[in-house]
Amino acid sequence: MEELRSIIGKVATGATLTREETTSAFDSMMSGHATPSQIGGLLMGMRVRGETVEEVTGAASAMRNRMPRVEAACDPVGIAGTSDTPIYSVNVSTCASFIVAGVGIPVAKHANRAASSGSSAADVLARLGVKVDLKPEAIARCVQEANIGFMFASAHYPAMQRVGQIRTALGTHTIFNLIEPLSNPARVKRQIVGVFSPEWVQPLAYVLKNLGAESVWVVHGSDGLDEITLTGPTFVAALEAGIVRTFEVTPEEAGLPRCRNDALESSDAEANAVALQNVLDGEPGRFRDAALLNAAAALVVAGRASTLQEGVALGQESLDGGAAAARLKRLIAVSNA
Repeated sequence: MEELRSIIGKVATGATLTREETTSAFDSMMSGHATPSQIGGLLMGMRVRGETVEEVTGAASAMRNRMPRVEAACDPVGIAGTSDTPIYSVNVSTCASFIVAGVGIPVAKHANRAASSGSSAADVLARLGVKVDLKPEAIARCVQEANIGFMFASAHYPAMQRVGQIRTALGTHTIFNLIEPLSNPARVKRQIVGVFSPEWVQPLAYVLKNLGAESVWVVHGSDGLDEITLTGPTFVAALEAGIVRTFEVTPEEAGLPRCRNDALESSDAEANAVALQNVLDGEPGRFRDAALLNAAAALVVAGRASTLQEGVALGQESLDGGAAAARLKRLIAVSNA
């Protein structure tokens, strides 16, 4: 407790923390040894001053150390976002995950259990018949047998319940919004991470490098989405062979047309579930294009495609040949077994 007070005092002066100090502080938070005042004070102190790469690395390490692990026998790719944007859209990354799985790349997708829009991945999958409240062993079986599994934060982070109410009371994003998508229970080495602000695109790539990732794209759409967007350019920081480079991608590079900001907006889980099923069944449209674009990037990260255009072509085969839809059917069966 005395060490935590010292760390809070250091943050209060505007000083930054070492990786080890941050790990210690967040371990105290998630173990129940910190008071609500201490948790709120530390989170806001770091938020106002601005978190560093070392601090985010330390906090993510503390969270990873406390989560139950999903022991996938394969080497899955991860797709996740910070889910802290003001735009409510159809579940593009969820649809993209089935496309990638249909190509033959196993997917361990990490997502929030519930979203303020009422249309989180969990809501949509549940309406499609997938059992979403699974233990780690069952999720590992889904990844192994269905080539895809979904992990939801509240189910895998019992420690997060201790800080959840405080985060809600603060009413602003904190370092937890950054470290949740970095804490995939399957310990994926290859992943796409969408982030709520362009200022975090490059830093999070360095954080993931610190955490042992091998191939990563951190993305932010120019329209504010925490995914690759169809409306314009997307800012990307890629970790490749230990080197981080930054660039922009556009829909045109993938051979896809742009669309308006409102073309993919939605906040209704039932409608989103129907729309996702329709895409998997081969329906054309903007939802399909957006899912193909994000799936293409995941295939590049996974080493299956060398360009976005090649990734889109593979994704189209996955959809048109019925492989993506088959992955959903298999996931429904395995998750309910």
